This record gives sequence, C-alpha cells and structure tokens, in this order.
Amino acid sequence: MKTETHWMRWILWCAAAVFGLIASYAVAGLIGGAIASNRSWRAPAEGVHIFVESNGVHTGIIVPKVAVGVDWRGVARAEDLRDPRFAGYDHVAFGWGEKTFYLETPTWAEVKLRTVLASAVGSNRTLMHVEHLAVPRAGDGAREIVVTPAQYRRLAAYIRASFRDGGARYRGYAGYDAFYDANGRYDAIRTCNSWTGDALRFAGVRVGAWTPFPVTVMGWF
Repeated sequence: MKTETHWMRWILWCAAAVFGLIASYAVAGLIGGAIASNRSWRAPAEGVHIFVESNGVHTGIIVPKVAVGVDWRGVARAEDLRDPRFAGYDHVAFGWGEKTFYLETPTWAEVKLRTVLASAVGSNRTLMHVEHLAVPRAGDGAREIVVTPAQYRRLAAYIRASFRDGGARYRGYAGYDAFYDANGRYDAIRTCNSWTGDALRFAGVRVGAWTPFPVTVMGWF
C-alpha cells in the first residue's frame, strides 16, 4: 500500500511539474509577444506590399517575386516544383521549420507526438518551405503590410540568409511548393513563428520581442 501511494505521489508530482512548465512557457511567450520592438514603426503610405499568413499553428511571409530590385526567381525555381506551371504565379511564401516535422507532416492529422517532442527539445535539421502563390487577399489567414523599399530589402536579406548555401532540395506537398535546407536551430525558444517575428523585426517592422506562437505574430497586424 505504501509503495502504491509513493508511486501515485511521484506520478502526480511529475504531472504537476510538466503542467507548470507548459503553463510557464505559454505565459512567457504571450508576454514576449506583447512587448513591442521597433515601436516607432509606421506603415508608409506607399511601398512594397507583403503579407503575413497563418494556418493557426504556423506563420510565414508572402512577398512579390519581383519588387524594388529583389528577384526571387533564382531561389524559388520552377524546376523544383512537381508542377512547374505554378512558377507563373507572381508571389512566393516563405516559412522556416524543423525538417522531420515538415517532411513527415503533410497534414495536421499526421502529426506524431514524438515528432513534436523532438522538435521542442531541439534540432539543427531545418528547412525553408517555399510556396508559389497568386496575389493573396487580406483576410483568410493573411494580413497585408506595407513596408518601405529599404525595409523590404532588409527582410529579403534575412530570408535569403536562412537558406543553406549548397543545401539539398525536396519536393513539396503539392505541385506549387518545395523545401530547401536551411540555417538555424529549431527548438521551443526559436520556433517557426519566432523566425517570422525575427525576420520582420530585422526589417524594422513593429512586432513582438519574442514570437513563439502564431498569435504573437498575427496580433500585431
């Protein structure tokens, strides 16, 4: 009886510790996302129109393929797609994330607990996800942002630096997307959403100081 009581207390203590850790992480993330960086930023009346998108779990950045001297056609190449015809679209979306999670989770119904836990612990195997898109509409998970040409070039430089030079390419989920080896380590601190926030922050756009969750990115726009 004493042994059973001991084990029950140990299980309850572990459960409480895990819950406390998750709760602390959630609170810290929401606080970090509420602290503004680039406080003085204001969208210009005219400039480059970009979008931030979210599917409720993952965020990314949508940009024109060609604008103010930045041309993504050498990065987002037609030959990397299952269906090269999608390369005719005039916008491209960029997202960053953990390699196993990306390649083994084409739909959320296929998410595995071990994959989520491994990603949270940390992985140096990361990918850039690139999608060829028609011009998006504000709403439907996308928010439009206007940035100056200088801010856009800084954003483009950050995105380009996320690709690993000479890295491998992988076919995407559909005909219009592909994956590319990336730089950076993925973990619970630097998530796919943190990457989005870091890119916007580097460009000079007002966004949260730490953005581990979609709401900590999308809530600013």
